[in-house]
Amino acid sequence: MDIVIRPARAEEYEQAGRITVEAFVGDGFTAPDSVYVDRLRDAATRAAEAELLVAVDAADGTVLGCVTFAVGGTEWADIATPEEGEIRMLATAAAARGRGAGEALVRAAVARSRELGLAGMAFSTQPGMTTAHRIYERVGFRRAPERDWSPVPGIDLMVYSTAF
Repeated sequence: MDIVIRPARAEEYEQAGRITVEAFVGDGFTAPDSVYVDRLRDAATRAAEAELLVAVDAADGTVLGCVTFAVGGTEWADIATPEEGEIRMLATAAAARGRGAGEALVRAAVARSRELGLAGMAFSTQPGMTTAHRIYERVGFRRAPERDWSPVPGIDLMVYSTAF
């Protein structure tokens, strides 16, 4: 399967939001009744206030996954400095897992960071997201435990980073 990574189109926002919710809630990383679910579903806002990249099947245009990319110091960046890029809400559809869509999205975010002349990237992940951690490590990211943090009590996030 050939995968194309590009900015999301307005007609894909609903599908991107659905994939994100299904990945985070369906895989047990976010409670179904969490207020965060609305933020996960709202791909249109992510596209307007940051960059929403999608992985699509080149043959039929099906959205396989998405990721939000932000420059540090902006609304959608939690941990990155202004000299770094950050990814948020990396998600792939269950049917697309294992096909390289997630890794392609991460690599596209790295390319975007370099294109913007940023010095590196940093982002948060939950400890249980081990499949994503393997992707990050394959792409060249390393754990930065000194930057780990908790956005709210009971939610502990790990940080991965890389310098260019």
